[in-house]
Amino acid sequence: MSLIKDISTQAAKAAKVLALLDTDTKNTVLKDMANALRANKEQIKAHNETDLANARDNNLPAAMVDRLTLTDARIEDMAEGIEVIAELDDPVGQLRPMGERPNGIQINKMRVPLGVICMIYEARPNVTADAGALCFKSGNAVILRGGKEALGSSMAIAEVLHSVLEKHNLPKALISVIPNPDRGLLMELMQQRDTIDLIIPRGGEGLINFVTENSTIPVIQHFKGVCHLYVDKDADVDIALNLLLNGKTQRTGVCNALEGLVVHQDIADTFLPMAAKALAEKNVRINADSKAAQYFDGANVIADDEFGEEYLDLEIAVRIVDDFNGAVEHIDSFGSFHTEVICTQNEQTATLFQRSVDASVVMVNASSRFSDGSQLGLGAEIGIATTKLHAYGPMGLESLTTEKYLVNGVGQIRN
Repeated sequence: MSLIKDISTQAAKAAKVLALLDTDTKNTVLKDMANALRANKEQIKAHNETDLANARDNNLPAAMVDRLTLTDARIEDMAEGIEVIAELDDPVGQLRPMGERPNGIQINKMRVPLGVICMIYEARPNVTADAGALCFKSGNAVILRGGKEALGSSMAIAEVLHSVLEKHNLPKALISVIPNPDRGLLMELMQQRDTIDLIIPRGGEGLINFVTENSTIPVIQHFKGVCHLYVDKDADVDIALNLLLNGKTQRTGVCNALEGLVVHQDIADTFLPMAAKALAEKNVRINADSKAAQYFDGANVIADDEFGEEYLDLEIAVRIVDDFNGAVEHIDSFGSFHTEVICTQNEQTATLFQRSVDASVVMVNASSRFSDGSQLGLGAEIGIATTKLHAYGPMGLESLTTEKYLVNGVGQIRN
């Protein structure tokens, strides 16, 4: 049996064990995992330093190095995220009554795990802990295939989680890490449809497309995050400026960072000089249409087909629109169904924006950086779905389950 076949087979067997585990036991294991991460943070950071040194030697982009880096604070975030997951309601076993049929048959739907979930990701070692905990609480085994950039860090985190599973006499195969980043193994992994129920890729657009095109297993897509801030004519400009700076400059290499600024023409003369000064102080490069470019020193004038880029850097695209409809049309053309933000004091406009814009998260007067599982109360997220399957937006526990019908009768037969 090949390595991949063995790992996926063992994961499927382990999932059967986990599906029957009670909530209290799962929560105890999760809390132990959180404490184990804290207790072993120096070991994890040592492996991460090796990954970072390799990343620098290979001249990886700054955004990827940022995602790869594990600090004390980020390890603590992982631990706290697991503890939040432990406190959340367990979706597994929840019943939804569907009513009684005229013949007396009682119908319910019950939430059940998906089974085995495969995560394919790049330089994101925190995914090992986040996905491991989310899948464990929701009753799923998980197979983690990280990029070579984060392999040492991911293996170190998995080793800590495995020690906790063994302590509780649970199979290590509940959280499996593919130990070799070979592309051939990845291709084989994506063909294991008899044992793997869902693949969730996280990374650049190239990775998402590659997995989507080559997998025989259903794929939840997490495409690029081209997020916009629309500053409406009724915006509070001070709030708008804070949303812009936080969304663009607080952390650039993440999918919920702002990549586009759309401004209503009626407020451009007031807001854009403020934005130009503040963005210049943060060394943000400006790409703009010809109308917006006049407000910025050294702006790069771009054509319509050059909007919609995911910069993942101190860079942003700016456009002035005639009206609300123009803003929605721009977002429809260049957004990525991830996160869109409006700044306005007009409640009707805010409501219309949230109903009109097609994105998994639509915010009013709040930073795009809140589009994150932990920030939205999910504890952590296994990804942000930008395709409308059973999940859309940050995926937490419920998104990792499905429902099956429970039908109870007293001997009814069909005529």
